[in-house]
Amino acid sequence: MKRVRCPKCDHYIMFDETKYGEGQALVFVCEKCRKEFRIRMGKSNAKPLRKEDFGNIVVVENAFAPKQILPLKEGDNLIGRRYRGMKVDVPVESTDPSMDWRHCYIHVRKNADGEISYTLRDNDSATGTFLMNELIEGRDRRRIEDGAILTLGATTLIFHAAPDNIKSRKA
Repeated sequence: MKRVRCPKCDHYIMFDETKYGEGQALVFVCEKCRKEFRIRMGKSNAKPLRKEDFGNIVVVENAFAPKQILPLKEGDNLIGRRYRGMKVDVPVESTDPSMDWRHCYIHVRKNADGEISYTLRDNDSATGTFLMNELIEGRDRRRIEDGAILTLGATTLIFHAAPDNIKSRKA
């Protein structure tokens, strides 16, 4: 079973994706607000990491959230649960009640040599932010590397550094 989110009211609609083929267009009518909208099967809006990106986080699919690839920008990236009207830089589409709307920050900084560093800090969230199963407390900041596993509530994220930054560190 898959679910789609109504673009008007954010209500989720469940459907059996095995009944439809790739490229097939489906029309849904939201039972909550009566909005009609379309999706195309097999096409993902998630964009792979590009050379010019500063890295991204991958949301691991679970009961609360579909798989997502969310890009990071230079500077502070506020990560939180997507909620209509709430301003966050990296909105995670999730119904996870243990993830705050403004949960944590990943700070991306490029130094004079062109190397990029990544720092994770909690934003005083109710459930805390975990890096590789270790709680980041209070105002602690932790440097993160490519492949780091972050846990926000019941949602797991995998951090990926910018492609150029990975090569320079391995060389």
